[in-house]
Amino acid sequence: MADIKSRVHAPGWVGEFRAFIMRGNVVDLAVGVIIGAAFTSIVNSLVKDIFNPIIGLLIGGIDFSNLFVTLKGPHLATLAEAQKAGAVTINIGLFVNAVIQFLIVGLVIFWTVKALTRMHVREDAAPAEPPAPTKTELLLEQIRDELAARKV
Repeated sequence: MADIKSRVHAPGWVGEFRAFIMRGNVVDLAVGVIIGAAFTSIVNSLVKDIFNPIIGLLIGGIDFSNLFVTLKGPHLATLAEAQKAGAVTINIGLFVNAVIQFLIVGLVIFWTVKALTRMHVREDAAPAEPPAPTKTELLLEQIRDELAARKV
């Protein structure tokens, strides 16, 4: 069995793929996608459970999730009942929910980028100490000083 394992070689692309996956950009992107998915569930709950009831109350007690138009089939009171009965519907309320979610995500991303940009500008504005001179620069300074001393 050990003899068979020693003769099996991984294709060359496996090493390239491993190097690609382990690059920082790919790992950062994967982390961003996972955090984005978690953030999406938070935004969905924020819109569905907090904003929509408040907005619905302000404009006359409308429940956005049940705001729909029946094109074909029985006209029922809730979207869930209409869908269960097989009715063809235009789901206006679900679209409104999606627009509100998009706006919230857009605002959060805008303010996050703005805050990060402001932090980055502050880092750039801080005075940085000049780097220490290299050996070559020190040697050139010594040569310059010696030449200047010979002219005097």
